[in-house]
Amino acid sequence: MAIQQADKLLKKHKDLHCAKVLKAIGLQRTGKQDEAYALAQEVAALEPTDDNSLQALTILYREMHRPELVTKLYEAAVKKVPNSEEYHSHLFMAYARVGEYKKMQQAGMALYKIVPKNPYYFWSVMSLIMQSISAQDENLSKTMFLPLAERMVEKMVKEDKIEAEAEVELYYMILERLEKYKEALDVVRGKLGEKLTSELQSRENKCMAMYKKLHRWPECNALARRLLLKNSDDWQFYITYFDSVFQLIDESWTPPAEEEHSLEGEVHCSIEQAVNFIEERITEESKSSRPLRGPYLAKLELIRRLRHRGCNDEYKLGDPEELMFQYFKKFGDKPCCFTDLKVFVDLLPPSQYTKFIRQLLDVIPLAAAAENEVALPGDIKALQQHLCVVQLSRLLGIYHSMEKKQKLAVVRELMLRYRHGLEFGKSCLKTELQFSDYYCLLAVHLLLDLWLEGEEAAVWQCLTLLEEGLSHSPSNAQFKLLLIRIYCRLGAFEPVSELYSSLDAKHIQHDTIGYLLTRYAGSLGHYAAASQSCNFALRFFHSNQKDTSEYIIQAYKYGAFEKIPEFIAFRNRLNSSLHFAQVRTERMLLDLLLEANISTSLEESIKSMSLSPEEDDIPWKDLRDNRDLTVLFSWDPKDRDISEEHRKLSLEEETLWLRIRSLTLRLVSGLPTLGHTIQPKNSEKTAENGVSSKIDTIRALLQQLEAAVDSGKKFLEQKIQYPVLGPPPTRMAGFFSNGSCQCQTSLFYLVSDIYELDTNGLDSAEIQERIGNSFKSLVERLTDLFNKCKGDLIEVRDGTLKTHPNLLENLVFFVETISIALWVSSYCDSVLRPFKSNLQKKKKKKKESSVAMPPVFTHFLDYVTELQTLTSNVIDHIKGLEIILTALKLEELSLKDTLLLQEEKKFTKTVQGKVQSSYHHSVQEIGELLKKRLDTIKKLKI
Repeated sequence: MAIQQADKLLKKHKDLHCAKVLKAIGLQRTGKQDEAYALAQEVAALEPTDDNSLQALTILYREMHRPELVTKLYEAAVKKVPNSEEYHSHLFMAYARVGEYKKMQQAGMALYKIVPKNPYYFWSVMSLIMQSISAQDENLSKTMFLPLAERMVEKMVKEDKIEAEAEVELYYMILERLEKYKEALDVVRGKLGEKLTSELQSRENKCMAMYKKLHRWPECNALARRLLLKNSDDWQFYITYFDSVFQLIDESWTPPAEEEHSLEGEVHCSIEQAVNFIEERITEESKSSRPLRGPYLAKLELIRRLRHRGCNDEYKLGDPEELMFQYFKKFGDKPCCFTDLKVFVDLLPPSQYTKFIRQLLDVIPLAAAAENEVALPGDIKALQQHLCVVQLSRLLGIYHSMEKKQKLAVVRELMLRYRHGLEFGKSCLKTELQFSDYYCLLAVHLLLDLWLEGEEAAVWQCLTLLEEGLSHSPSNAQFKLLLIRIYCRLGAFEPVSELYSSLDAKHIQHDTIGYLLTRYAGSLGHYAAASQSCNFALRFFHSNQKDTSEYIIQAYKYGAFEKIPEFIAFRNRLNSSLHFAQVRTERMLLDLLLEANISTSLEESIKSMSLSPEEDDIPWKDLRDNRDLTVLFSWDPKDRDISEEHRKLSLEEETLWLRIRSLTLRLVSGLPTLGHTIQPKNSEKTAENGVSSKIDTIRALLQQLEAAVDSGKKFLEQKIQYPVLGPPPTRMAGFFSNGSCQCQTSLFYLVSDIYELDTNGLDSAEIQERIGNSFKSLVERLTDLFNKCKGDLIEVRDGTLKTHPNLLENLVFFVETISIALWVSSYCDSVLRPFKSNLQKKKKKKKESSVAMPPVFTHFLDYVTELQTLTSNVIDHIKGLEIILTALKLEELSLKDTLLLQEEKKFTKTVQGKVQSSYHHSVQEIGELLKKRLDTIKKLKI
């Protein structure tokens, strides 16, 4: 409609630029990019200066993701209308979008000359800072860009033209980057510092940062002390106060006899003064109308530091156990009490753990209805106190040391408390969490312990309790995240998609928790869901580039200069994201798996992805692991929780697996480039037209793949076990153990042999024999891989369901390997077909009835026939699995476990039904894809 209206206008006014651009926008949005671009360039070549055309072209170029064209547009407009403030500012913003910092500096100064307003001048200064940040040479940054920026601001300071807080912030930023901390401190403490008013304590925080940089500990201490006198609940200043006290003690600093202690007033430089100061804060707090946690926690922090330094003065502050007990009595009904005390539990000796927990339980007002019944809380405060004690019990390892029967008894008690606590949350909205949700989570954690110890039924009870919890608290993200992890561990991906979308992950969360989804979708045979989850993630990463440019422009407009480097760093961090590289690679492999040589040819698929075997666009040296591995709550003791070592190992494993996958993708993308060219033997032309260099690329990539595989195998020799709620392991172990790795590398070596046959002709019997042997060993390896896919996916053992997700993952690897085998076979076919037609022509010419066919043809035909038979067998096996899964009567399972109440049984059936349905769905999708691949094999007849 819009295009038609634009056409009508253009019939009347042929040269109406704006109408042409609006038509181009219409074409762009209907998918006719080339026509839209041609029409836009036609208008741009005329260098329009009317605002409507320029704005419309800007919108179009943004939609085309071509921001660099906007700069050319406004460069031309500024030349024609040199005094336009609006066009100059649009030009500056256009440069900001593409990060042309040098040109931004020039545009800012040109704008200031036309309209001498401070913001324009400081735009130019900020552009100099950005040049210093982006400069590869740090020396150049500190000797040229930053000093020039400093001189430009000093000029304004001398002329008394500094007007806004943003300008002072910018001056401070320059001095800090130049490491002129003394000068920066003078600016903040001086007259200019009075403009720093937008943030609370902005001036004090900047002074504190400079004192630390200058190691001026007396000032640090005095300023922290002064700020704590104002607000004794500000934790960051307690940390600075303690740091500075111990620095002064280590330096044996003594206050001057007659002068002021420091610029900021009185200084504390001994442990006695620190102890007295904290005691005073607690005394003051007791008079306050609102209870403050800071002073009490500061006392525990001071004890911890004294103990760490080996001082004997901690007795002056009291017994940590008693202090924590008093803290619990005061703040135990607050949800933050557990996280506050968690930091200090290592002050307790392990022998006192049980006594300490008993002591806490004694002060909680719990009432039992009858003598042998569980004592329950009468209100929310008592419930919160009890929950805090249960969380501390888990943290101190009391539950871990229990036997199976005791653990099951604790699970029963926790679920009883959970259901009782639901009474307090009857008026809660659906978006609010129930007060007793943590009881349910802790019960699930205990059951997970039992599952890891070999109790198979425990995992089903985990799912049952979580589903029950979710029915009462539909917005609880922890229930959903745990369900996602457990379903995936069991090999059931179908329920996960819905759970993840209900989390409503926003923006950066697609990078931090997206791995929970993308790690399992494809590997469990849910190809459509895998495709969708990759799209979600990629949409976020691609929009990040465009969105960040807009944030930067807004920061310039509103003078939030200190945010600009942060936005740039944020964008770089996302561009270097490990998850981004993984999703991109897996998405392309998935697209090839689903489409190449099915709906489109392999060559077309690779072309549409702009894939090239020579290019590696993954920033290996700068890869950032942005995953949030602590997104799941954990109350485990330190020795059982996720450690820094686990994080490092997980990153190493993920990077190794990504390298293998990336090299596989690049090797596949190299197949069409070898395209069959009929050239005389040993012809020099083959080197000229690039084909021989292409095979060199394939061979080089193959060597890299071998090296990556070796590194992967060495890594797996460490037999690393991550905590159950820690990072999920990659698919690398299965890839090696089921034989997929050997199959895939053999296939790529076969490509090299076929190429050799192509260049040397059919004369070499040795090459033909080598190829024949490769075909045979490949069929054997693929058969072995299929054998590792056999078995029941779900079996009932002793009335309990047992799933075998590894069989499902093996099936997925089989489909992938057979697809690669077919792409390689298509290349073989393209090489052998011309040879066969040449032989037939010779046969006709010589009129001989029997020209001996070279053995390679027979080898290839046998190989294709065996591939066809094998694939048919796998399809039959999958049909068998479907029948078994459909026939599995879950309701007949004896849910005899005495732990299960009637309402729990209802959720257990739901859970088992979801797992069964998911496996059925996986098997169907795998079967459908294999049928398509079988059709492709049938076409392979030379």
